[in-house]
Amino acid sequence: MFFSVVIPTYNRKPILEKCLRALESQQLGAYSRVTGYEVVLVDDGSTDGTLEWLESHAAEFPHVRSHSQDHKGPAAARNLGVEQAQGDTIIFIDSDLVVTEHFLTSHANALVQGQQKLGCDRVFTYGWVINTNNFENPTSEPYKITDFSAAYFATGNVAIAKHWLEQAGLFDTRFQLYGWEDLELGVRLKQLGLKLIKCPEAVGYHWHPPFALEQIQGMIGREIERGRMGVLFYQKHPSWNVRMMIQMTLLHRILWGLLSLGGRLNEQTMAPFLQWLIDRGNPQLALEIARIFLNWYNVQGVYAAYAEMQHKA
Repeated sequence: MFFSVVIPTYNRKPILEKCLRALESQQLGAYSRVTGYEVVLVDDGSTDGTLEWLESHAAEFPHVRSHSQDHKGPAAARNLGVEQAQGDTIIFIDSDLVVTEHFLTSHANALVQGQQKLGCDRVFTYGWVINTNNFENPTSEPYKITDFSAAYFATGNVAIAKHWLEQAGLFDTRFQLYGWEDLELGVRLKQLGLKLIKCPEAVGYHWHPPFALEQIQGMIGREIERGRMGVLFYQKHPSWNVRMMIQMTLLHRILWGLLSLGGRLNEQTMAPFLQWLIDRGNPQLALEIARIFLNWYNVQGVYAAYAEMQHKA
């Protein structure tokens, strides 16, 4: 099979360099099921010199074909990548993911085994995504329980035949804010009968900077955006399962309301404690605690967007 690795990127140049170098270092043995591959990079209107850097280092990246668009969001960027892809099989990763040298081979082996087991190609593979804030050596991070994902279709590390994406209708470009565009496509793929095959051998290390208080306002904004996009997800697929996914239930309102004391535990009141944890070398623990009020903001954003939708109706 010929892989097209589709990567949307937006102002991620430092970690993108590591991402692309890892893809150029793939080990394909003589008996590999991978006949070849390309990397389809779609720049989503970056302002950090991404395309200029890539042009000046083109000789280092013979597998990379780059495209650009105005800043329209990852859904539109991935669609452009799929449309330009020459491969029969698409792998989606994010531009802050650093993969191992057997990444492509692992996905290929799992796809073939899944197809043989089911007797058809209604399968896709999902690899491990390990979160790390180690920029110098991201692949040294061990797998943690917090890295587990129960998502059916998430574009952080997934391989799927191109024709199934086209049959499902690609990503809905109305998802221009943060969140849900990949899981919404997953609902349509499930309706086509596609089966998820877990592929822990295809490991990607998702880099993000260590948690710091100055990141909180941006995180709150993304949670509110995720709430708005969640309501769009529910509009398209008005099911109880989607309500649970986007946290639009009484259970979630009660849970995060209780844990945040009705919003009293927030970015201001929790700041001293979070900084105390960060200063003692526990930024990840601080982030997990901050998720209490971040989830509260998300639930509030969901219900605000839902009320707005009903008012317009």
